[in-house]
Amino acid sequence: MRYPWLAVVSASLLLLTGCDGRPGRHGDPTVPIGQSSRTLTVDGRQRTVHLYRPATLDSPAPLVVMLHGGFGSGGQAESSYGWDAEADAHHFLVAYPDGLDRAWSVGGGCCGAPGRTGVDDVRFISAMLDDIRRGVPVDPARVYATGISNGGLLAYRLACDTTEFAAIGPDSATMLGDCAAPSPVSVIHLHGTADTRIPYHGGTGEGVAHIDGPAVPDLIAAWRATDRCGTPAVTTADPVTVMTATCEHGRAVELVTIAGAGHQWPGSTSHPAIDRLLGIDPPSTALSATGTIWDFFAAHPRPAG
Repeated sequence: MRYPWLAVVSASLLLLTGCDGRPGRHGDPTVPIGQSSRTLTVDGRQRTVHLYRPATLDSPAPLVVMLHGGFGSGGQAESSYGWDAEADAHHFLVAYPDGLDRAWSVGGGCCGAPGRTGVDDVRFISAMLDDIRRGVPVDPARVYATGISNGGLLAYRLACDTTEFAAIGPDSATMLGDCAAPSPVSVIHLHGTADTRIPYHGGTGEGVAHIDGPAVPDLIAAWRATDRCGTPAVTTADPVTVMTATCEHGRAVELVTIAGAGHQWPGSTSHPAIDRLLGIDPPSTALSATGTIWDFFAAHPRPAG
């Protein structure tokens, strides 16, 4: 199915890469200013990534990987969540990869066809990072992953299975599958208390995936233990409660809870018909998730040494 927002992306410059991830003979390794797309082949599957490079870019550049939710796409995420404008303001690169069949494999058999067939989306994201680095200098201390719902689950999977990221910022998400010995990473997690797809207090959610995860406060407590954090400080400005813990080596773990908010990206552009298709509730206006997550990312690069 095609959506109107994909016309912009489809009209962008397409950069092709070879099967081993290196730029192909028809490709230019440079990431152009503005919107562009590139393809690469991972595990025999052709994968697509949409990129946004602002006119002014730090060098080496911070990189934010924005992971769409189930039934979404990279183009939909770029249209809906405001990361291009944030990149313009703060001079970083944004990648919007496409999940196969509009879903991500994140552990525990979730989600969709990629989860059922064992697609290695961690490998895909790692290959994508290598490909982007060939086109623009990326600061290894400032690589971040964020995502909503199924995309937020993949952000946690990346934190469990790689050491690529300085911080992650899941929204309306949880963690599934094994994560026995993750490396320390800064975490900011946003969640509404009225989320029925991935319930704040844990248990099986509504929707086709029936995601069954831990209570969000328990998940965040586990990451505080991983990061060796101190006792969290709690502030409330109704309807938002922020629990922040400072951790070893300058890392932090933060939980942003929005009372009464559902399964949504706070401050996003609402597309009612599309949101219904994606299982997304009306966005909270209590804060901008994009601005909040970027501020956290900017304050928490990978520690030196």
